[in-house]
Amino acid sequence: MLDVQIDSLQGGTADLGQYRGKTVLIVNVASKCGLTPQYAGLERLHERYAGQGFTVLGVPCNQFMGQEPGTSEEIAEFCSATYGVTFPMTEKVEVNGDARHELYERLVNTADGEGHTGDIRWNFEKFLIGLGGDVVARFSPQTEPESAEVVAAVEKALA
Repeated sequence: MLDVQIDSLQGGTADLGQYRGKTVLIVNVASKCGLTPQYAGLERLHERYAGQGFTVLGVPCNQFMGQEPGTSEEIAEFCSATYGVTFPMTEKVEVNGDARHELYERLVNTADGEGHTGDIRWNFEKFLIGLGGDVVARFSPQTEPESAEVVAAVEKALA
């Protein structure tokens, strides 16, 4: 999972290999979505567990009603100024369809708690990568980042 090539939002390689042996919550994000306030919960989750080898990784995507139309600079500015985001972000990618990024090719086969596999349903779908680099949980877009379900999965993955 962490050997996939993807660029960072600021340009250059995101180097997912730096997260080997860590727990990562990968989330497809968007700035103009009804779920955009989840950025605040993602940042708090990131800050709460960063010292234990955890990070959130935001992956901007514009495939859902054009809700992430900005340039890399605009996305970074919005996230920083509006939600104080400090967690890393990748380049904007496609998460569904023929141009689906390889990272999501590997993620979508994992089932969430309701058994859903396959295409990403909306912005803010979440995948938890465990210490061994495998997907250990998938959460629907509506699942809040600080929900008991997500927190329990993060804590279990960190143990």
